[in-house]
Amino acid sequence: MQIIYNQQGIGDVLIVTLDQKNTEITSVSSGDVTEIKEKDSGEVVGYNIFQASTHIDIPETHPILPTDDLIEKIGQVIEAEGFTHNLNEVDRTPKFIVGKVEEMSDHPDASKLNVCQVNVGDQQQQIVCGAPNVDAGQKVVVALPGAIMPNGMKIVPSQLRGVDSHGMICSAKELNLPNASQEKGILVLDDERTVGEAFFQ
Repeated sequence: MQIIYNQQGIGDVLIVTLDQKNTEITSVSSGDVTEIKEKDSGEVVGYNIFQASTHIDIPETHPILPTDDLIEKIGQVIEAEGFTHNLNEVDRTPKFIVGKVEEMSDHPDASKLNVCQVNVGDQQQQIVCGAPNVDAGQKVVVALPGAIMPNGMKIVPSQLRGVDSHGMICSAKELNLPNASQEKGILVLDDERTVGEAFFQ
């Protein structure tokens, strides 16, 4: 789940993304709520709540974390408009995790790519990374499969030039962090951060 509110950019709209599908979608509106579904399966993939500040106290933190209180309030708003989706069943596990690059090797078929073995706490993920500053021993931000980036891209397991990659090591710019550097390169974290913990807290 990802919750976005950008009053300056898009107005008083709370965007609740449950899943990101690369298929055709359809929508139904009632009052200030629009429910968005995948057209073929009918699966609910999100809600837009208009005039959001009149319904919900919008958190000032960015990104907005899906706390129990906020999810309960969003659920009340959509239910009041006749929608019945249970938001408590939505996956809310953190998808942006502090990881540590344990090993790094050259990609066998791409000179500018590296194959990284990244410890994310409860498991190790192989991630192909093209950042010029990535190196073994660094603590980094990992977007796990299922993460939805600020630009709307969903992270899925993939292959890059024939090598499996399960996640993405992120730059500050990709995370849409304030004052992010425009230079190419991943965000390297302070060593005090704990491997496996949520990056956004």
